[in-house]
Amino acid sequence: MRKKYLHITTFGCQMNVHDSEQMAVLLAEQGYEQTEDSTKADCILINTCSIREKAEQKAFSELGRLMKLKEKNPDLIVGFAGCLAQHLGARVHSRVRNVDLVFGTHNIHRLPEMMEAVQKERKPVTEVGFSSSLHSLGIFAPPRDGAISAFVSIMQGCDNYCAYCVVPYLRGPEKSREPEDIVGEIEKLAGCGIREVTLLGQNVNSYGKKSGRGDDFVSLLKKINEIEGIERIRFTTSHPKDLSNELIGCFGSLRKLCRHIHLPVQSGSNRILKRMNRGYTAEEYLEKTARLRRVCPEISITSDVIVGFPGETRKDYQETIDMMEKIRFDSVFSFKYSERKGTAAGALSGKVPEAEKRQRLKELQALQDRHTQEKNTSLEGSVQEVLVEGPSRNSRQDMTGRTSCWKIVNFEGRPELIGRTVPVRISRGYLHSLRGKQISS
Repeated sequence: MRKKYLHITTFGCQMNVHDSEQMAVLLAEQGYEQTEDSTKADCILINTCSIREKAEQKAFSELGRLMKLKEKNPDLIVGFAGCLAQHLGARVHSRVRNVDLVFGTHNIHRLPEMMEAVQKERKPVTEVGFSSSLHSLGIFAPPRDGAISAFVSIMQGCDNYCAYCVVPYLRGPEKSREPEDIVGEIEKLAGCGIREVTLLGQNVNSYGKKSGRGDDFVSLLKKINEIEGIERIRFTTSHPKDLSNELIGCFGSLRKLCRHIHLPVQSGSNRILKRMNRGYTAEEYLEKTARLRRVCPEISITSDVIVGFPGETRKDYQETIDMMEKIRFDSVFSFKYSERKGTAAGALSGKVPEAEKRQRLKELQALQDRHTQEKNTSLEGSVQEVLVEGPSRNSRQDMTGRTSCWKIVNFEGRPELIGRTVPVRISRGYLHSLRGKQISS
């Protein structure tokens, strides 16, 4: 019997990466083996993101390229999945002919039956309805051989409705998984050799708040901290308005919780934060970051910033720059505002000219590069505990891994170190990584 091959192209965040892992598991049960070579594939899935317009353009560009393979092989099954599929639904079929399968964020668990329907009926299938269950989150994705880290979804959806964001419309209302299911999944991952888990959710800080059972994110972290075999716990993403004193305290009390938090600020202007419907002020954000550093002085704080949001004046933008100078983030993901249909921001007045957005972004990124370089240079001479992930991409003699603070470290080492946490003395801090030398433990 001829092997069947699956090729998945993933756009977007860690959540999408994990969704793709789950799709691969479901189709592996149907005999599909993953391949990086799209020309060999019997099934191609494009897992999309709809957060920014550029991501949408990339997804359709990739779909157009891959549809040329279908012209040569009519039996090839092509699927369009994820947030953009959820948003457009059947319109994908009218935009690109001969797409076999369009399915959204709540229908991953139904992929095998959708594939069967396509194969039997040879006509397009579209499934973008929201589900009241969390079936798609509970799909266990065994880690690949040699993997030391894994993603674990703890919730789906969002109730915040930030003015610029499409997530609540594409992933639905906030729902949290049962803590016992999450702990059970992580115990299985630990049994497979996983040493680090990253907990995923649109707003992990609000985990469990709607359950009425008293479960919250802090209690979940404490349970995971007790799991044998797990050495490190990370999570993303946090909403500043829901960052409690109890959660901040965990960075000083939970041994396995990594000394890193991604805390999107988006703007340093109170006027713009209000227009964004973010639910906090710049002063509250500054106080929470200061509290984090009091509890855990070595903590790495990273963030997201949007420039050119409707109504953002040069003064508002300068307030963001001033905030960055005060906090000095370890790194920042920064973007020009991109209007998404259906969001509240689309109706706001005061659109910022594209050229001005580009200039503001350029200035902001240059400032952040200086801050990041300063942070990394300050680590020279220090000893960092590095969880070794594998060989470096740039040298066969080097291993690469991360510190608890999310810094990439490259050092000369052997493959036997993969999966171990080793002390490395940092000799050089670069913009995007650190260089060091392993020392005797």
